[in-house]
Amino acid sequence: MKKKQTVLCIFWILTISLSFSEKGIADEWSLSLYGGVLLKGNLSDGSLLYSGFEDSYLVALALAKRVASYRDKIDLELEGQTVKHFKDQDHWEFNGLAAIRWLPFPWDNYIDTSFAFGAGLSYATETPKVEKRRRGDGQTQSFLSYLMLELDFALPKSQHWSLFTRIHHRSGAFGLFSGVTGGSNAVAFGIKYRF
Repeated sequence: MKKKQTVLCIFWILTISLSFSEKGIADEWSLSLYGGVLLKGNLSDGSLLYSGFEDSYLVALALAKRVASYRDKIDLELEGQTVKHFKDQDHWEFNGLAAIRWLPFPWDNYIDTSFAFGAGLSYATETPKVEKRRRGDGQTQSFLSYLMLELDFALPKSQHWSLFTRIHHRSGAFGLFSGVTGGSNAVAFGIKYRF
């Protein structure tokens, strides 16, 4: 257990230190609040969005910083999340990730849209009950990988505020984490403020 905590601490230290990169690269922070429900389906088999819902919900607060940009087309962001689970699960989850955000879409003059994909690490304060029930005791653990897919929508004249939808995914990354092959998925909706 101490080895996992050490790895998690090192990851958070790297995330925080990278977020204070040189001024002028990119100075934009964002604060997001979102809520979601866990899905019964799997990300890998394509059953995600039509499989139904678990009686398990989450609320998350996320702080992100844009650390690099490329020609107003792509942003690189670092994000830290604090997540509270409730109903069938009652634990906290902490996630740190790097995300790539694609910015230009043809309809941006009407609805400014971006798409982000992020990957990182996830730590749950206890082994998630829904993951244990679905996968079995040996097929999940507190420390797993984290993936995020997000669509963000803003009005062009009020770009500080946006609404978004996101897939919140924890898994063993095809066995990379102690042979764990499964995990959990949630679909979430939220609001974001950029500053």
